[in-house]
Amino acid sequence: MEKHSNHSPSPDHDPAEGLHIDESEEPLIHWLHVIIRFCVRILAVLMTLVIVWSVADVAWVLSQRVMASVVGLLSVNDILALFGAFMAALIAIEIFLNIVLYLRDDVLHVKLVLATALMAIARKVIVLDYKTLEPEYIWATAAVVLALSIGYWLVARKTQ
Repeated sequence: MEKHSNHSPSPDHDPAEGLHIDESEEPLIHWLHVIIRFCVRILAVLMTLVIVWSVADVAWVLSQRVMASVVGLLSVNDILALFGAFMAALIAIEIFLNIVLYLRDDVLHVKLVLATALMAIARKVIVLDYKTLEPEYIWATAAVVLALSIGYWLVARKTQ
């Protein structure tokens, strides 16, 4: 026999996303959910510190690379190091957004997680040294990029 709830989810809301717990029916699960939400807030604060640290790292890397250059021009390796530092800061921001969105029940988290994964693999692609890599590694990376791109496209198309 199927149990029906008085609270029917809206048609555009996935009932598997977030916890909708009736405190009177499941007090333990409710309090565990409260603790998890508190931990997510702590993670948001810690990730903010990581973002600030990442921005300081970008500034440090840039200043060190420019000062080390005789005429203030950056080499290709310097630019790649800067790109890596910038992308790390941007990925930290994306992760912060993921953390904050876990506090909301009305958001489909999959889209942002896929976007973060795409950003991370894009960073990897930018800083790869193609001279030292095996072709299989490059093909595998391309497959991951393609799979994540298709997944993101499908999720974005579904939510429109």
